[in-house]
Parts: sequence; C-alpha cells; structure tokens
Amino acid sequence: QVQLVESGGGLVQAGGSLKLSCAAPGSRFSFAVMGWHRQAPGRQRELVAVINSAGMPNYADSVKGRFTIARDNAKRSVYLQMNSLNPEDTAVYYCYAVSWNNDIYWGQGTQVTVSS
Repeated sequence: QVQLVESGGGLVQAGGSLKLSCAAPGSRFSFAVMGWHRQAPGRQRELVAVINSAGMPNYADSVKGRFTIARDNAKRSVYLQMNSLNPEDTAVYYCYAVSWNNDIYWGQGTQVTVSS
C-alpha cells in the first residue's frame, strides 16, 4: 500500500511563503503524475497544481505566477513552493499521485492558514 506523507503546512501572514513537501517513501515504483489539491471550508476540493513525469507543470489560474510545483522522481517526492500567499489560499492541501496503472493515492492533508 502506497502512503503519501506530507509536511510543511502552517500559519503565515499575507504576502508570506510556505513550501509543502510530499513523499512516498515506501513506494517501489514511480508515478505518472503528482500534484496538489486543496479544500477550503465550505468549498469543493480543487486542483492547485500538477506535474507529469517529464516535469511539465500545470497550475490553477488562481495560483499562476505565485506557486511553483516540482518533483524528484528518484525520491518519489513532489513539492509546492507557495509565494505571495493571501487569505484566499487558506485550505487543507492534499498531495496526490497517479500510478502508471491509473491508481490514485492521496496524502492525509496539511493545513495552510494565511492571516490578513
């Protein structure tokens, strides 16, 4: 069973930065796609950023120019550098990974809170 372990959430003031990390230390295989979703209170979970095995990223319009996604295939890890954070970015952030067999794995979620 693949487990995704997240870290890096926390409380930050508006305009600040945070970096989220996610790793699958027990995985014996790489992933086709890795990425991040988020869910704010009272809202549906939404895609934030995704990156394929070749390193090609895609971002939600709301985070373009502020967030950067990266991955390390050898470490089975994905990262999300978040800059210029604003209160609307407050949410639980979930790491996810899709295997080459199209199995989807989710992390447990990490809280990001941006104060105004």
